[in-house]
Amino acid sequence: MDNASQPNSNQPPVLTFEGNRYDLNSLPDDMKELVRGMQVADAQLRMHEDTLKVLAVGRQAMASQLNDKLKTITPLP
Repeated sequence: MDNASQPNSNQPPVLTFEGNRYDLNSLPDDMKELVRGMQVADAQLRMHEDTLKVLAVGRQAMASQLNDKLKTITPLP
């Protein structure tokens, strides 16, 4: 699903899916529910991708701190 846009109030919302455009209001209710479900899934994916980015940055900062602290410790031969 590419997107379901909410254009001006004069125009009906349009679903763009796999290169085709559809009048969202004219779709059956079960299809509208699928579109809403996909929008929720897309939002959740973006949220979790952002969380992973934050975790990766935090891990990198901890690795840098560990590296700095290990400079004062003699490694095993």
